[in-house]
Amino acid sequence: MIGIYMFFAALLLLSIGYPVAFSFGAISIFFGFLAAYMEVMPDGGTMALVMEEFFSMFSMMPFRIYSTMTNKLLMAIPLFIFMGIVLEKSGLAARLLESMGTLFGKLRGGLAISTVLVGSLLAASTGVVGASVVAMGVISLPVMMRYGYCKKLAAGTICASGTLGQIIPPSIILIILSDVFGQAAGDMFRAAMLPSAILVGSYILYIIIITHFKKDLAPAIPISDDEKDVVRKALFAIIPPLLLVVIVLGSIFAGIATPTESASVGSVGAILLAIAYKSFSFKMLEDAAIETAKVTAMVIAILLGATAFSMVFVYTGADGIVEEFMMSLPGEKWGFLILSMLVIMLLGFFIDFFEISYIVVPILIPIADAIGIDPIWFAILIAMNLQTSFLTPPFGFSLFYLKGVAADSIRTVDIYKGVIPFIAIQITVLASILLFPEFYGFGG
Repeated sequence: MIGIYMFFAALLLLSIGYPVAFSFGAISIFFGFLAAYMEVMPDGGTMALVMEEFFSMFSMMPFRIYSTMTNKLLMAIPLFIFMGIVLEKSGLAARLLESMGTLFGKLRGGLAISTVLVGSLLAASTGVVGASVVAMGVISLPVMMRYGYCKKLAAGTICASGTLGQIIPPSIILIILSDVFGQAAGDMFRAAMLPSAILVGSYILYIIIITHFKKDLAPAIPISDDEKDVVRKALFAIIPPLLLVVIVLGSIFAGIATPTESASVGSVGAILLAIAYKSFSFKMLEDAAIETAKVTAMVIAILLGATAFSMVFVYTGADGIVEEFMMSLPGEKWGFLILSMLVIMLLGFFIDFFEISYIVVPILIPIADAIGIDPIWFAILIAMNLQTSFLTPPFGFSLFYLKGVAADSIRTVDIYKGVIPFIAIQITVLASILLFPEFYGFGG
């Protein structure tokens, strides 16, 4: 049971805000020593034997670290992060929102629809949830408020659109799950295309329906500019980043390039777009590189801490306890899937997807393999589930991102109420993937 206690101790440290990598490292060392002590001392051992057992437990750690640092798939993470930050700092979000707003503004709910479409494009080109929510909160929210949009609808649309970076390729979480599951990232990206398209379409359909029956929620905006000029400006803002996304994802899907190679091309393409939009500067490039280094260092530190955690967890035999419990659930496969989805959703209220991917998911993978669950199907379910947790009150990260940049007139309760319909949509899509895997092309 030491491993089980270790798991809950880690959750406690994470929930009170202690740094993730240090939490995993400290918990692993403490409980690793405790496990070695409990193993040796009852048989009349000495502290020297306890320390020998303790160091033996971590003997493979250097090889695990080396394997992590030479993992070519994980090299795609800093490259995609760099690509996203360069595009965000080049003013891409502002151009897209302004152009889409003028293009769809004359429709009732047009600004909300344009926000969803821009959120989709930003997700495919940046993959950084925080950057997308903040950018749209700063640019789109004031415009919606100025034209009389309902606060709840505006806030909910921005939060939901900003979290699309969790599921739309090339999502960082899909790359991480590819590594954890041992699956090709291209296969994971391809599998996420239909679920993400249905989710985006469901958002837009909801906005169209709700604004049709409640016309005062999102009034149409009269556009005074020449329509041809509006379309020309919109195309100039939309086509270049869309072309970049097509090149990056298309090269992966076609098997021409690996995710890492495509990410490097995307990074160069992002710099060229910044030059084309006349927003490039070496200061911007330096800031993007520093920010990328910070995020990448955080990811690697979490991965190393999680590696130590998993070694101690397996040493104590806790993985066997969890597997035995999961396998004894009523309904076998369905019992396991429903419980694992509930656990991941609940954990997503309190901890980030990095911790869930590196700590919780590796515990579930052997059980899923034993039951015979399609690993890519299971991975997409987890990715969609984690996206839902980003929105769910009271701890959804997207809610905090938006509140941080919203005007004082937008209350926290407005944001909470605004995301509820979008959470319902996400859960519905998640349920459809769970119940009808064949429709999405999974084996089940």
